[in-house]
Amino acid sequence: MIDQLEYNTEREHLIIPEYGRHMQKMINYAKSRETKEERNKLAKAIIAVMGNLQPHLRDVPDFQHKLWDQLFIMSDFELDAESPYEKPSREVLEAKPEPLAYPQNHPKYRFYGNNIKTMIDVANTWEEGEMKEALVYTIANHMKKCFLNWNKDTVEDIVIFDHLFELSNGKIDLRRSEEDLSDSTSLMRSKKKYTKKTGGKKSSNRGRKRY
Repeated sequence: MIDQLEYNTEREHLIIPEYGRHMQKMINYAKSRETKEERNKLAKAIIAVMGNLQPHLRDVPDFQHKLWDQLFIMSDFELDAESPYEKPSREVLEAKPEPLAYPQNHPKYRFYGNNIKTMIDVANTWEEGEMKEALVYTIANHMKKCFLNWNKDTVEDIVIFDHLFELSNGKIDLRRSEEDLSDSTSLMRSKKKYTKKTGGKKSSNRGRKRY
């Protein structure tokens, strides 16, 4: 009896372990049948069993399509059976995704973040008018808030205007503007409120009402 014991390390590798070893054995058996008629009959029976294992997904669109794809994947694309859907391809399944394009630029003023340059570039494409002016001042206020978060509790507006002029390659110039940016106190109000309530420590969510 001991000689008949099987260890998982000696067993066949499960392609989709969630379905278990018995399902894999059923698929292997279907692959071994000689007639296509028998393989088709077994494939439909296996699909029915797979669906019963996940009844909560029966109403999900394309659920049957997903089951058939998984059937062929678990057969290592060797099951010769008719499917109501296009059979998946090994090449498509094993294809590697394109590498993500991470920002490679190293901005001079890192405390503004990479997104601020994107916002400035978008503003440069807008036509002159009230909408562009509102966007430019929104960007400037955001820059001031970022500056205060990482540097100190106060900063002159002219400093922000100089940085904005530099980052926009001279296309956005507010250095002679008579309009002031938001007050430093109002921009940092949420930060001070957090520090006062929690003492600078991370607060706990325990007891907080969730919606």
